Amino acid sequence: MIIPYQQIDKDTLNNLIEHYVLREGTDYGDQEFSTDAKVEHVKSQLKTGEAIIVFSQLHESVNIVSKAQFQAMQSEEYAQYE
Repeated sequence: MIIPYQQIDKDTLNNLIEHYVLREGTDYGDQEFSTDAKVEHVKSQLKTGEAIIVFSQLHESVNIVSKAQFQAMQSEEYAQYE
């Protein structure tokens, strides 16, 4: 289920984004960015629709994914029912 970022409390949204950017495996390439810069980058991606917040009822978790990742997940789920 997609959760519009506008419906999430500002502090909760900031905490969610910080957790996302601090998670191991989040890679921004060779250039180093501060946590604040990474948070602002993700916020801009949410605003433009490049990234979305999804809630998994199965895993009872919230995550930030790219729009392409979400579409791929949807395709995989659909393929399971064919």
